[in-house]
Amino acid sequence: PYSGFAVAAALELTDGTVLIGTNQENASYGLCLCAEQNVLAHAGANFHDTPIRKMAITARSSLRIIDHPISPCGACRQVISEHEDRHAYPIKILLQGEKGDILIFDSIKDLLPFSFSGNDLG
Repeated sequence: PYSGFAVAAALELTDGTVLIGTNQENASYGLCLCAEQNVLAHAGANFHDTPIRKMAITARSSLRIIDHPISPCGACRQVISEHEDRHAYPIKILLQGEKGDILIFDSIKDLLPFSFSGNDLG
C-alpha cells in the first residue's frame, strides 16, 4: 500500500505442493516482510520435512512496467540458501518481471556463491 511495488513468490515442494507468498508492507518500513521469506516461513512451519524443488519470484509496480527479472534481496538469498542447505536439495530459482526475459538458476548458490552457513559456525 505504500511503495506500489508488489512482489510474489511461489514454491513447489518435492511432493508437488505449491505455496505462495507476497510482500507485506508496513508504514514502518523496517517491519516490511519479503514475499520470499513469507512463503519460506510457511513451508518451514507446515512442510518442514519436505524439500523445496523450485521457487518463482515476480513483481509489478504501480509506477511502471517491470520489464526485467526481479531478483531476491540479499537477506532473502541467505534465507533461501539455509532452506537449501537444511534439506541438502538444490532449489531451482525462476525470476521474472511483468514481461520480458525469465532467468532460471539451478540453485540459490548461483545467486549467492559464497554464502554463510551453519557449517561456518563450527
